[in-house]
Amino acid sequence: MSAKFFKTILVGWIFIFSLCGSSNHPIYVTVTEIDHNAKENILEVSCKIFTNDFEKTLRMKSNSKIDLLNPLMKKEMEKLVANYILQHLKISIDGKPAVLNFIGYEQAEECIESYFQVDGITTLKQLNVEDDLLYEYKSEQISLLHVVVDGKRQSTKMNNPDKKALFKF
Repeated sequence: MSAKFFKTILVGWIFIFSLCGSSNHPIYVTVTEIDHNAKENILEVSCKIFTNDFEKTLRMKSNSKIDLLNPLMKKEMEKLVANYILQHLKISIDGKPAVLNFIGYEQAEECIESYFQVDGITTLKQLNVEDDLLYEYKSEQISLLHVVVDGKRQSTKMNNPDKKALFKF
């Protein structure tokens, strides 16, 4: 990868996370990071989603009170967060569907960062990702995907309605 590519990614990250400090943001984006941890034989997955957008989407789908930041509602919200993401993020490893295990979520600035892992992944050559997180919320929604396998990073951007990406290592 070139230095220019990494600089572009870095500037993009700074821009995106500077938006997390503002509840009124001009773009609608989710960021999914997938990292193969070869030492522990797991695939680590995290999703960053603006809290206000995520809460509005969950309200649309559940018609119930949603407060991702209320500690008294944490258990109930964990179920909603996990179920929503598992419906909208599908990963296949070398042609086989992966089972994402929900670890939890936390607030990071104005974003919710949720964590998943796939166990028993010793190696992988191909990763298929289907990601339509918050696509029903905004037609302008963008999904950024970053995948790291064997220290090699690949990234892609998908604009709603595009939702499928292929990574080969």
